Amino acid sequence: MENCEKGRLFGSAMILVQGVVTALFPRVSVRLTKKMLGKNFDNASELEAKPAYLRQLRAIGVGMVAAGGTGLLLRDAEDLETEIAELADAAEDDE
Repeated sequence: MENCEKGRLFGSAMILVQGVVTALFPRVSVRLTKKMLGKNFDNASELEAKPAYLRQLRAIGVGMVAAGGTGLLLRDAEDLETEIAELADAAEDDE
């Protein structure tokens, strides 16, 4: 169970970082896509990204930031609930 929770935390952090990079620097994502396409297609390096595509990449990046941040915030909320439950159990045991 602990490994699964650490994996989710790491995944949320990675999505958050990737979203920030994509939102702030969409051309980096375009270059990566060109490299990936270049392995399977000829002349992929000659492709040109339209401004609308760059705006869409920025929007995807913002969505990734929201998703990663939400994952991290929910993790913190779960930790807080667990601590409160443990404190309540300890208080009941003391009585």
